[in-house]
Amino acid sequence: MLPLNTVSTEKRTYRKAARADAQEQTRRRIAAATADLHDEVGPARTTVAEIARRAGVQRATVYANFPEEADLFRACQAHFLAANPPPDLVPAFALSDPRERLEAVLGVLYAWYRRTRRMSANLRRDRAGMPELDAILAESIDARMAGLAAALAPEAGDRRALVAVAIDFWTWHRLAEEGLGDDRAAALMTRAVAAG
Repeated sequence: MLPLNTVSTEKRTYRKAARADAQEQTRRRIAAATADLHDEVGPARTTVAEIARRAGVQRATVYANFPEEADLFRACQAHFLAANPPPDLVPAFALSDPRERLEAVLGVLYAWYRRTRRMSANLRRDRAGMPELDAILAESIDARMAGLAAALAPEAGDRRALVAVAIDFWTWHRLAEEGLGDDRAAALMTRAVAAG
């Protein structure tokens, strides 16, 4: 027979675990609601009241779970990237020809931009007026893009600058607005980098 204090300890542990699980579920709902709103209207037009309504919580619950706006942005980013993972560039980097490698990278990157078009445009549009968002994008997206440009063009200079332009979301966006499909846009930008 177990001592009585063992049973009460087990019960307390269960309640703590259940409470922690409920809080994590709440945080996930808030992050998902935030990601949906950022995709639909952008971060600058997203209100805590609407996040709370969509997540099924009170505004105070949003603030209690994410006291800093940057924490909410990071949770939103993690939720969005889990649902829309960035492309796997390993197969493209396995290509030995630099031109083929660049075109392969651009092809999969541009396809990902197409799938994430609204969110990508909204984030980039709103970042200038939102310092917390700008800082998060600088340490995540901007850093990854700089690393990708350096991997595709190891020597700094004109070629790296052209590669940076080629991998930029707004370059893809403009080419898509001109009616180019992803493969055609990738081929065009590869030729432009090669000509430079």
